[in-house]
Amino acid sequence: MFKMKGVVPPMLTPFTQDGSLDITGLKTLTKFLVEHVHGLFICGSYGSGALMSLEERKLVTDTVMKIAGGKIPVIVMVGTTNNYHSVDLAKHAESADVDAVASVGPYYFTHKDDSLRYFYGDLIKAVDIPVYVYNNPKFQGYEMSEELLQQLKADGVHGVKDATFDLLTHADYHRKLKDDNFDVTLGTEALWLSARALGCEAFIPGLGNAFPEICTQMYAEGMRNDYDACRKTQFTVNRVREIMYLARSTQLAVYAMLEIRGIVKAYPRAPFIPATDKEKEAIRSELKKLNML
Repeated sequence: MFKMKGVVPPMLTPFTQDGSLDITGLKTLTKFLVEHVHGLFICGSYGSGALMSLEERKLVTDTVMKIAGGKIPVIVMVGTTNNYHSVDLAKHAESADVDAVASVGPYYFTHKDDSLRYFYGDLIKAVDIPVYVYNNPKFQGYEMSEELLQQLKADGVHGVKDATFDLLTHADYHRKLKDDNFDVTLGTEALWLSARALGCEAFIPGLGNAFPEICTQMYAEGMRNDYDACRKTQFTVNRVREIMYLARSTQLAVYAMLEIRGIVKAYPRAPFIPATDKEKEAIRSELKKLNML
């Protein structure tokens, strides 16, 4: 059974200054990450999936798969506002030979459990690859109950990417849901140490776009149960997360950090506003203090 393992960044999507897809930048970033991480989670929140057209999302999938396919697993976020478009994206992802698809709950409108079972049920029926629930209450706009996830598991959902940032919820997922047929993945780098102690084996770090090295170090320390070392690295990672808010959001900070490191210079898609030169310099200064540059 497929399960996510290791460091699987929610890969950022580069755009040009005028807002179009930066395919050259996308290829550069993919090549960089393939050499440093264990998998890629594309077209999610950091990947600006909700800001792209269906055709743009398919192009991102095709471009990433040409470079990463067969080297590391690729999971595509196919969430939209509706069944029809999400099924379309899922079928395309399967045709591109991705390893799995995931979907946030359909957003904008608030949906009841029966509608959510209908939504994920259509995805399960549409493809023969694993389907994950990407539970992100902040972005989808509503909570998913444990009872709903139990029902979705029975319906055939393969696992959950937990972006609740709630450690008790994550613990309950491991205790009550995880088994040989259901995967539980942490949706942040901020809680890896605690999640690892609960049995987690994969996390999806936004920071991993720009600094995959420290994320893979922290992962390795956790997997070998070296909790003293892992705690130290976790505290450094969480300090870097604080630095990321110098750019007003962690997503915007990743664009800035990739430029600061000289990996790729790219822009977010409007209405997001790129980090200013002053903000970039503040980020650079704080990263130097941590010997990250």
